[in-house]
Amino acid sequence: MISIEGLSVAFGGNTLFDNITYVINKKDRIALVGKNGAGKSTMLKIIAGLQAPTSGCVNMPKDLTVGYLPQQMNLTDTRTVMEEAEQAFAHIFELQARIERMNVELAERTDYESNDYQELIERVSNANEQLALIGAANYQAEIEKTLIGLGFTREDFGRDTSEFSGGWRMRIELAKLLLQRPDVLLLDEPTNHLDIESIQWLENFLATRANAVVLVSHDRAFIDNVTNRTIEISLGRIYDYQVNYSRYVVLRQERLEQQMRAYENQQKQIQDTEAFIERFRYKATKSVQVQSRIKQLAKLERVEVDEVDTSRLNLKFPPAPRSGDYPIIADGVGKSYGDHLVFADATFTIKRGEKVAFVGKNGEGKSTLVKCIMGEIPYTGTLKIGHNVKIGYFAQNQASLLDESLTVFDTIDRVAVGDIRTKIRDILGAFMFGGEASDKKVKVLSGGERTRLAMIRLLLEPVNLLILDEPTNHLDMRTKDVLKQAIKDFNGTVIVVSHDREFLDGLVSKVYEFGGGRVREHLGGIYDFLESRKLESLRELEQRATPAADKKATQPKVPVAVPAEGVKLSYEEQKEVTRRLRKAEKTVADIEKEIADIESRIADIEQKLATPEGAADTSLYEQHGALKKQLDDTMWKWSEASEALEQLQKQNARNI
Repeated sequence: MISIEGLSVAFGGNTLFDNITYVINKKDRIALVGKNGAGKSTMLKIIAGLQAPTSGCVNMPKDLTVGYLPQQMNLTDTRTVMEEAEQAFAHIFELQARIERMNVELAERTDYESNDYQELIERVSNANEQLALIGAANYQAEIEKTLIGLGFTREDFGRDTSEFSGGWRMRIELAKLLLQRPDVLLLDEPTNHLDIESIQWLENFLATRANAVVLVSHDRAFIDNVTNRTIEISLGRIYDYQVNYSRYVVLRQERLEQQMRAYENQQKQIQDTEAFIERFRYKATKSVQVQSRIKQLAKLERVEVDEVDTSRLNLKFPPAPRSGDYPIIADGVGKSYGDHLVFADATFTIKRGEKVAFVGKNGEGKSTLVKCIMGEIPYTGTLKIGHNVKIGYFAQNQASLLDESLTVFDTIDRVAVGDIRTKIRDILGAFMFGGEASDKKVKVLSGGERTRLAMIRLLLEPVNLLILDEPTNHLDMRTKDVLKQAIKDFNGTVIVVSHDREFLDGLVSKVYEFGGGRVREHLGGIYDFLESRKLESLRELEQRATPAADKKATQPKVPVAVPAEGVKLSYEEQKEVTRRLRKAEKTVADIEKEIADIESRIADIEQKLATPEGAADTSLYEQHGALKKQLDDTMWKWSEASEALEQLQKQNARNI
């Protein structure tokens, strides 16, 4: 579908890509991985046609559509959320306007018998058929489903985009891309501005409804759930694996070990051969064997071991000065902006040495409460900061606040004080800014390199309370692992605001959930919290469904409650759960049969289109387009039905 051939890119004498060749196929879901600065974002820009390579080319069919979501973009603020999302269907509006103009012309003309008038009627008819084929009647429903999936509410649809933060406006751009259904989606860090629920929705969308996808993401759980192919960019070369990220890590290690074993075996063989030649070089009786060994060495194909990028972040937080037993005590803390309540009555205590997570949808108050703790904004209630607490704060937009005109060295030199100024070069080297890299301008750094630079500020003064607001945005996998281990080893208290499930797993022992104007405490890790949220969501769903069911029923039914773990259902309640489970299984099975039938009909039409007669039959193209649209809608129904079945299966397993 897209062919990348002999691609090379060089910047100021440094080679980023060196003669790279690979193909992006239909339905490929590719994760581009590699360290920060390896060229992942540059690769996406080249495929999108926004940047030209030094040499080589990108070949694709003329009618292929490509959608590109960059890490940062300039956004306009002249429309509402719904109006902005509708721009994805501009082609529908243009077609409707053309039909309207032709209908006006039909009404005004009187030459009913002329060929020109008949041709106009035919054009109107074809345009209306085309409009029906692309699903013009359903685009509003598609927009609503996508916006709600990405975290918007119906009340948000009429609000101006200028009222939203940059992260939410990026979601609107993502919604527009998904609605356009391009043949190839290029996504650069799409999860940076999403909360956990929206990430899970996006995972499902990309896995079930998208065409080809090429994405850059440092969210390991996300790319594992979405991708089926991993392309590693390292030291100007690529390594292509037809597996997801977790499997790639294993295969990559196996490949390197096999190469090393083969290399060591060959080196021993070469040494033995050279020793034989040297020993018997001047003996006439061994001359034939010596010449044979010399020729053997000359013909030997040398085993090469792939060069491995061994540069690694060396991060260790300074020992934390001892603080009081309770660094933070919140009692009835609340925050409002005018009539808008962010949260109220937040009451909790964080003990010394605890590592906790703040999670929840964007806009529910996570960063707001952090600002309250930092004393940056006023609030209601009581918020006590413990004795001798020294706070180190990494803000979500810290990397973007760096002065782009400064060098890496100057950026740190301006904030360092005392003896630490003599160690700036050592610190920069530990953060992979050694040698010439320390003289780079901030404006040429990648997102991950900027985040690393901003992180150095935390090391300039010992603290005992670390507050990290989305610290993993733009960090590569290895750097995230190093940061996670450094936080684990840190002997102070830590608050992490993050949506990265993999990063939080095994790191935090308590989760504070923000939502609905409340802050709820959950004991346990992030996956314990996610499991409990599924159970609570199911309860809420049943509570909402019960009144509606009562209205329809002639006799009121007793709702089947979801019991706490370890509590057995009665026979009648278990019977009702089993009945609903079987009904959900039948629904999924019926939809799967429908999908198989549609796919079979599509395959038949594609077989006909492969013949000269079929290729000339325009009706086949219309049927093919209609079936593809029907397949997309059915896949959507299948994903929703499968999710409902999975929840019922988990509920049933708990009750057995």
